[in-house]
Amino acid sequence: MNFIKNFKENWQILNIGYHFMQLVKAPYGDFKGIGKLSEIISDPHSNKLIFQHLSSYPQGKMALIERPLLGNIDLHQLHLLPENTLGYQYANHMLKNAFNPPPISKAVDEKTYPSVHLGETHDIWHVVTGCDTNKAGEIQLEAFYVAQIYSSPLFLALLAKNLLKTAIEDIDLCESHMNAITYGWMLGKQAKPLFGIQWNTLWCTSLDELRNQLNLNCEKN
Repeated sequence: MNFIKNFKENWQILNIGYHFMQLVKAPYGDFKGIGKLSEIISDPHSNKLIFQHLSSYPQGKMALIERPLLGNIDLHQLHLLPENTLGYQYANHMLKNAFNPPPISKAVDEKTYPSVHLGETHDIWHVVTGCDTNKAGEIQLEAFYVAQIYSSPLFLALLAKNLLKTAIEDIDLCESHMNAITYGWMLGKQAKPLFGIQWNTLWCTSLDELRNQLNLNCEKN
C-alpha cells in the first residue's frame, strides 16, 4: 500500500513538474497551458483552504452561494460611458489590447465558481489595480492574487514560473519583475477583497471612487 501511495504522489509531482516546465518554455500568455496546470495542481486540501478563505468575509461567502456572473458584455456600448467610469476604462483596456469579452458562463457549481469568476474578471482586476498587461504587469497582478487568495497553488506556481523565465530569458528585467512582485503583494494585502464583487453593477461608477473604496491607492516606488 505504501508503494502505491508513494508512486501516486511521485507521479503527481512529476506531472506537475512537466506541465510547469512546459509553461516555462512557452511564450508568456499561454492560457491553455495555464489552464492545464491549474487542473493538475489543484487538490482537495488546497481547494478546501481556498473555500474557507473566501467564505471568511461576507462578500466572498455570498458570492459562493449566489454565484453571480458577468453575463453578456458589449464593449462598444461600455465605451460610450464617461471616460472616468469603470465601464469605459474596462472597455478601453479590452479594445486597446484587441481582447474579446470573456465567454458567457452558464451553469457553474460551488466547486467551479471560483475559477470561473476569477477567469472572467481577470481583466477587470487589471483595470482596477492599474496593473499593465506587459510581463511586469502580469507578475504584479499574480502577486496581488497571491496576497488576496493566499492558499491558491496556481498563482504561486505562476509567480515561480515567471521568476524562472526571468532567470533564463529576461535577467535584465530582474529588478523590474522583483519590484512588480513587491508592489503587487503590498497592494493586495492592503486592498479590500475583490473576489465576489458584482462588477457589472458598477460600470457607471467612477474608477477613482472605486479605487478609493477598495483601498487600491498604494503609491508605486
